[in-house]
Amino acid sequence: MRRFYREAGTVPAAHGFGIALDGKPVKTPAKRDLVVPTKALAAQLAAEWNTQAGEVRPALMPLTQLANTAVDRVMPQRALVVRQIADYAGTDLVCYRAGRPPELAARQQAVWQPLVDWAVLRYDAPLAITAGVIPVAQPPASLYAFAAAVGEHDDFALAALHLATAACGSLVIALALIEGRLDAEAAFAASQLDESFQIEAWGADPEQAQRRQGLAADIVAAARFLALLRA
Repeated sequence: MRRFYREAGTVPAAHGFGIALDGKPVKTPAKRDLVVPTKALAAQLAAEWNTQAGEVRPALMPLTQLANTAVDRVMPQRALVVRQIADYAGTDLVCYRAGRPPELAARQQAVWQPLVDWAVLRYDAPLAITAGVIPVAQPPASLYAFAAAVGEHDDFALAALHLATAACGSLVIALALIEGRLDAEAAFAASQLDESFQIEAWGADPEQAQRRQGLAADIVAAARFLALLRA
């Protein structure tokens, strides 16, 4: 849609801060009030609206999209979102290792095993490690612990965690990101370890490069959103 407003700004609202376009409060796609918990996050949402030129392009407003997701999707169906995120622990990327080549196996051990060890200490949630892609059953107590850890986050943090988990293909990596164990660059590198190894050997095609760029952008957006929630 074409830009129809002159200026976006923040306004105080019940339970947080809203965004206004020429003084008119912004609504989510589901017509709910777009209210976020912190002034820092609201200011960045307003900045996204202000940087739109002749046309408003939601794809260039990742923080606004996350805020909309929190209000329109997470709040009305929180239990479902928690379950969707927690389910990644059952088949987490970091649990499936290569048998060969040995260089890849060594790289996986060096990058992923410290994250698995961290998860054991942080959540008391040991994970079974296997070679290959055949699914391995994880301890029920560990799955319960991960679900509990996911459920501790508020609706806005859950929106970011959901995005990061899907982009990484790993709940362990996403939790390490939101807990500050990894930054966005390291989380992307860990989640793309196998593919990066193959690219080193064979190169990347344009479609693959574009997809990886999108995943990296999602991880960065999730990390920024979480930082602004804590500002």
